[in-house]
Amino acid sequence: MVFSKVLIDWYLKNKRELPWRKTSDPYHIWLSEIMLQQTRIEQGLPYYQRFISAFPSVFDLAAAPQEKVLKLWQGLGYYSRARNLHESAKYVAEELNGVFPGSYKELKELKGVGDYTAAAIASICYNEPVAVVDGNVYRVLSRFFDIETPINSTAGIKEFKALASELLDEKDPPSFNQALMEFGALQCKPRNPLCETCPLSSGCLALQKNKIKDLPVKLKKTKVIKRYFNYLVVYSQENKTLLQQRTGKGIWNGLYEFPLIETEKPVSEGAFPSEEKINEILGVQELSLQLHNKKPVVHKLSHQHIYTHFWWVKAESVGEEGIPVKNVKDYPVPVLIANFLEETALETYSL
Repeated sequence: MVFSKVLIDWYLKNKRELPWRKTSDPYHIWLSEIMLQQTRIEQGLPYYQRFISAFPSVFDLAAAPQEKVLKLWQGLGYYSRARNLHESAKYVAEELNGVFPGSYKELKELKGVGDYTAAAIASICYNEPVAVVDGNVYRVLSRFFDIETPINSTAGIKEFKALASELLDEKDPPSFNQALMEFGALQCKPRNPLCETCPLSSGCLALQKNKIKDLPVKLKKTKVIKRYFNYLVVYSQENKTLLQQRTGKGIWNGLYEFPLIETEKPVSEGAFPSEEKINEILGVQELSLQLHNKKPVVHKLSHQHIYTHFWWVKAESVGEEGIPVKNVKDYPVPVLIANFLEETALETYSL
């Protein structure tokens, strides 16, 4: 059995019809690969279509304000991808006259483009014989060859890259790479893989040894920390509210949120954070507070779980920084805030 031939034959019969598979334009391939990092195709496809519609070329993306890019990205998560996407678009448009780098090595110089993305673009767009290794590839190779080296270890990354490179069909790198990834997504799935109809089953060591559920091996994740957020949803007599833009290297950089007071422990309605902190945000004035949700909204990120309470704050004024409540929906916000806005229909809400 020739591994690559079986895979490519399977791919040609079973591949999904996706818009970025109908082109070798590096802008389209780059955009799809960045979006699909840590994202399922079903979730990423509508975002890809909206981006292509809003930004038909790398010049359009480069010229867009970052807030518009983040707004279109809203809900897709891992927002550093969107910021890096925008920075790389500006670099390609302004420094390279809109022409994407033409090799794996050069592509890796783009912000936000790592080994996997560079390999995908180089092989699909330029037919460069460089292997792609993503989560699907790790799973297929670890099972077929019964490899127990942790896939998120330095040794594992090196071993699987070498194996994928050895197996690569150098005559048809784009088909092989896409076939291997698609095979992992549709056939050799994380749960309930379709072993009974698998064209590679006769040579699969994990299947022979009843180890399908044990592979791939992954080192334990970093300890998850708990954080406690209290958002002040301010409502003034002028029908205005407050939003603040997050900055720095933490989560959601560049997105907007209601004024935030973070505490070490959860707070109850009768034990709200100090009046001093509220005055720092809103100034000294007569206020009324009302807890929106007694049970915290839990928002889970890869290394932290955020327990959130929303507090309605009725204020006389929010000052010059206030924005009309009806305009809140125009700002890019974390999905945690977006869900709250959808649930409460803020523009029609009254205290």
